[in-house]
Parts: sequence; C-alpha cells; structure tokens
Amino acid sequence: MARATANPGTTMAITKDLIAASSTPLVLSILKQGDSYGYEIIQKVRESSDGALEWADGMLYPILHRLEKKDLVESYWGQADNGRRRKYYRLKKEGRRVLTEQRKAWDEVHDVLNKLNGGAPCSA
Repeated sequence: MARATANPGTTMAITKDLIAASSTPLVLSILKQGDSYGYEIIQKVRESSDGALEWADGMLYPILHRLEKKDLVESYWGQADNGRRRKYYRLKKEGRRVLTEQRKAWDEVHDVLNKLNGGAPCSA
C-alpha cells in the first residue's frame, strides 16, 4: 500500500495510477546510483519517500522484468555478504537515456502544477 502524508497527522493515499506512472523513473533513478537488488530497491523507495511509498515484492519484480524486457536494465547473480546468491540489477545505456527523458517529462508536469497553483507548493 502506498500512502503520502499531506500534513502532519493527515494521510492521503497515492493513487495506483500515480504509483504506476512513477515506478519506472524511480527504479531507474535508484539503479543510476549503482547496482541493486529487489529488497534494497524497496528499502530505498521507502527511505527516499520518508515512508510515503511502501512497495511490495509483488509490485517491484514485474517492473524489473518489464525493464529488462525493454533492455533498460540487466540482471546478474551475485553473492551477498552472508554468502547467499542474490539477483542484482544494473542500469544499461538505454535505461540512462530513458531516465533522462522521463525526468524531463516529470519536470514539465511539475512546472505546470506549480503554475496552476500560483507558484505555491501543491500541498499548500
């Protein structure tokens, strides 16, 4: 379940449509920082959103598989510190290009929202 805090003490749900639209640039942004594995990606989303986005395995892995199929990321097996095998994901060159495009698109949408809101933050 994803949620966003609108004001202290108030919780507002983030719609499934917004979660779906933001999932690709979020995952690609995380992988731009370096190779990562599923649980770590989920943790980074949670930490980066201050707990507003809570992703589950069942949501993340279909996204990762779709990104692999589109040749934006690649996976490989590595060994964790505890000796267990773990599947890692890394951003490919095409993934970097798509991330740049999607960041520009998100920036444009953000700018429009700000203009429509009189330049004030959307939470105001």
